[in-house]
Amino acid sequence: MDIDRISAFMAGHARLLDRRRFELLTGAGSPEAALAALEGYRNDDGGYGWGLEPDLRSPESQPGAALHAFEVFEHAPSRQAAELCDWLEAVTLPDGGLPFALPLTVETATAPWWQGADPTTSSLQITAVTAAAAWRTAARDSVVARHPWLARASAYCLEAIASLRERPHAYVLAFAIRFLDAQPQHAELLDKLGTFLPPDGELHVEGGTAEEKLRPLDFSPYPDLPSRRLFAKEAVDADLDRLAALQQEDGGWTVDYATISPAGALDWRGAITVHAVDVLRRNGRS
Repeated sequence: MDIDRISAFMAGHARLLDRRRFELLTGAGSPEAALAALEGYRNDDGGYGWGLEPDLRSPESQPGAALHAFEVFEHAPSRQAAELCDWLEAVTLPDGGLPFALPLTVETATAPWWQGADPTTSSLQITAVTAAAAWRTAARDSVVARHPWLARASAYCLEAIASLRERPHAYVLAFAIRFLDAQPQHAELLDKLGTFLPPDGELHVEGGTAEEKLRPLDFSPYPDLPSRRLFAKEAVDADLDRLAALQQEDGGWTVDYATISPAGALDWRGAITVHAVDVLRRNGRS
């Protein structure tokens, strides 16, 4: 990878938050700068909104934005991670799960799947991916690790995963696997989810674009994860080749899923470029 070309892309296309995350990734930035950029998305209730999830532009705090906040806290510890857990606890449903989304105050430029969400029903998809990110933060933040919300959310996820009897939606499967990567003591559940994966590790996203698929690196991005055993080395190597080849002429990466607004499309490009660089480097492709 040509880091200078990627840096130029980030300067010209990415939001400040992802530029700061890229600096952290390459060793040139500071946690304080990343946290300062994240602060603009924070609400007084301790949650996050304002388009932190690029396809959810509404300003109020949303479970879907919490994942992206934890992605920053994982590398930049802050007391605000525990405050985010407090907010998540406040919006958690009685069974321990999070709703896919809360009612929107602004629907403009927000994806229909967020607009149509039922705030009274728990979502394994959102709960699992948020709890997985929280557990990664908890590795460096003992307050998050001990927080009652994380315990409740984890119990909900474990029960919901154990109750699966057929292959769930591709994103539900991917996010459940990410959650179990943070729960290595439940190897039997990870093996169960492995039975839902096709032999080549590629799964079409129902309801997505015609080309939208999840692939081995979407399920298991890093070589030290327990889930990596679910995929043949040849499949992972081929997916790393594919990811590297997706770099565009301007230096950045793009997404194959639907984007809803011009701002969201640009935001996704910066975020996915940070992710691609991280995955390739941690897999020895720098």
